[in-house]
Amino acid sequence: MGDVHELPRPRVATGHLAERIGQPVCFVGRVEKIHPTGKFFVLSDGEGKHTTVELSEPLNEEISGVLEVVGRVTNQATIMCMSYVQFREDKSPFDLELYNEALKIIHEFSEYFPFGTGRNN
Repeated sequence: MGDVHELPRPRVATGHLAERIGQPVCFVGRVEKIHPTGKFFVLSDGEGKHTTVELSEPLNEEISGVLEVVGRVTNQATIMCMSYVQFREDKSPFDLELYNEALKIIHEFSEYFPFGTGRNN
């Protein structure tokens, strides 16, 4: 299967996960809920739809705000996280709705954005 960081990772929203089972993806969302065990958390995308992100080890730090998650889509259309990055929003907030609009363009015109969708036409 290869390391998820060495493979193309299309940027996706919650609505794209079911068609990406077993594939590496990049997902950006706002933290909505963290399970008490720290083994998974829920992110909302730019449309307000929720996605569950699973971790192999419990969180060892506090997370909040907007995260970019790289991982592989599971059979349940959740994301098994391989890595994540917290976006700093102390100086300017991240506009998830605008990011979602960019995702729509990337996926609609995938011939112009082959690296953003995972489809190399």
